[in-house]
Amino acid sequence: MKNYFLIVLAAILIILMGSSCQREQEWNALFNGQDLSNWDMFLGSSLGPDFDSLAQAATIDKVFSVVEMDGENVIRISGEINGSLATPESFENYHLRLVFKWGETVYSRRNSGLLYHSFGDFGAAFGTWMPNIEFQMMIGNLGDTYLMLNTACDTEVVRNEETGQFVYTPGAESLSFGEHANGRMIRKGSDQENPLGEWNTIDLYTFGRTAVHVVNGQTVMVNTNTGINENGAINPLVSGKIQIQSEGAELFIKSMDIKPISKLPDGILP
Repeated sequence: MKNYFLIVLAAILIILMGSSCQREQEWNALFNGQDLSNWDMFLGSSLGPDFDSLAQAATIDKVFSVVEMDGENVIRISGEINGSLATPESFENYHLRLVFKWGETVYSRRNSGLLYHSFGDFGAAFGTWMPNIEFQMMIGNLGDTYLMLNTACDTEVVRNEETGQFVYTPGAESLSFGEHANGRMIRKGSDQENPLGEWNTIDLYTFGRTAVHVVNGQTVMVNTNTGINENGAINPLVSGKIQIQSEGAELFIKSMDIKPISKLPDGILP
């Protein structure tokens, strides 16, 4: 009888563990494939003095829309004004996957970003965005980190003596970054971007105060101790809303999905 109960208990534990893993692996589609009704949208500053007339004529529906491409619905971000497509809710400890490519129309430059751990009000950063940490999507810089407003992090880097820029380098000295130390920009460790016109898949993993940028299957950035610089103290920043930028060029997003994680997956950290 004792062995019977042990077998039953083991079976129950296996079922519970399997159910837990299944729940953790379920993806939630941030883009529903039909419209943008589950997103907040904001139009901010112009791309510059030469683009003021475009900014004045811009409308939410024109800048952010859903169009058909190759038989499926995709998000189109027109890019003629700085703007934000944002989730109403905040997320913590997650894996986000976004598939995008650039369109043909360019106003200033092909620039955008996946802005995570966003908080506060639209317009706080550059007259448009909520404060955030940026997974850079600008062409040629895909995977870089940019720390908007008072956000901060630590990253293992080597300083390029020719450019003066800091490049993510696993195993190197970890330095602090932000408005208070070493600047806001950290360059990706390697170039994994696909050629112009092809789709790119970017994965963002955030767990606790660690954020990992993955481009087309390759880890190019690991930020630790993500935080907010408040009166000289770095307070933890572990969650927030997600924003996608309109910032200078036409951008298409095929899919954007998110799921919770209970740890960083094996093999993600170098």
